[in-house]
Amino acid sequence: MPSPIIIATRGSALALAQAHSILAQCRAEFPQLAFELKIIKTTGDKLQAVPLANPNQEIPKGLFTKELEVALLKGEADLAVHSLKDLPTDLPNGLKLAAVGRRADVRDVLVYRDADFTLPTPHSTRRSANPPGALRGLKPGAGLRDFPAGATIATSSTRRQAQLLAVRPDLKLVPIRGNVGTRLNKLAEKADLDGLVLAAAGLARLQIRIQPNGQLQGDGTPKGLLATCLSTDEMLPCVGQAALGIETRIEDERIDAVCERLNDSQTHECVTAERAFLRAMGGGCLSPVAAYAEIVGDQVWLRAVSFRHETARRGEAKGGLAEAAALGEQLAGALK
Repeated sequence: MPSPIIIATRGSALALAQAHSILAQCRAEFPQLAFELKIIKTTGDKLQAVPLANPNQEIPKGLFTKELEVALLKGEADLAVHSLKDLPTDLPNGLKLAAVGRRADVRDVLVYRDADFTLPTPHSTRRSANPPGALRGLKPGAGLRDFPAGATIATSSTRRQAQLLAVRPDLKLVPIRGNVGTRLNKLAEKADLDGLVLAAAGLARLQIRIQPNGQLQGDGTPKGLLATCLSTDEMLPCVGQAALGIETRIEDERIDAVCERLNDSQTHECVTAERAFLRAMGGGCLSPVAAYAEIVGDQVWLRAVSFRHETARRGEAKGGLAEAAALGEQLAGALK
């Protein structure tokens, strides 16, 4: 009997949810094969206290991927599942991006407390909304412009920080680490936080739903939190956001056959353009740039923004599906 195919993944709740979705897809496509998950702790998992947006902090390359890649190269795993946004554009010798899963919702989500949510206190069964010194909240459907002057928003992404300040230069931005549940609990409990920004895809993969009234619902999700999806016009996503990348060894025919069934060709073309843009810009996933490609008709439409200069530089380009990589390089050249 053939040995099981080992799927490497990080151990966070989100990473496991992503890996289990790939595992289920593998078992459905290849019921005659055995598949197993292998959980590996990465450098990024060990550096939870490090603010990733700190320009004075030297961050190792492949923060959330290196250890999984080592397992591939040593033959301890056969494929690795990554949030594609975390996967560097330059891969180690002997490895390749073999497949890209179908993209989920690429938008970012603004999360904040509900102004009308009331909690029991030791002295009363209900509390009026926003008494002096208490947690501040907003009405459902609030956007960036509805936050009070000087409001504090938590995000460790330089890309998100730059785009938030482009809309609201008065905001106070602070870093935040930890898994999604930890971040939501911090927002629910800390009066010095008014909101935070998360990826819509991450929430969905954790079965955290945004209800029609804006409420966040899901197992373990704090009560009294609302969410508003930000349009890509207001907040352009990072390269590879909402897509899963499957990394494998080069010239592994057995695993190539599996990855061929896992790959979504349209998503792959889009992220090829985005990753070519990022590579040509000379930055990694922590760089203050954003790029998002869509298939429109028979063309790739790539939009990008760079905050590496005194003023934001924005641009877009369109080209045929076979020109995705060249399109990314062309747009990077225009913005550099």
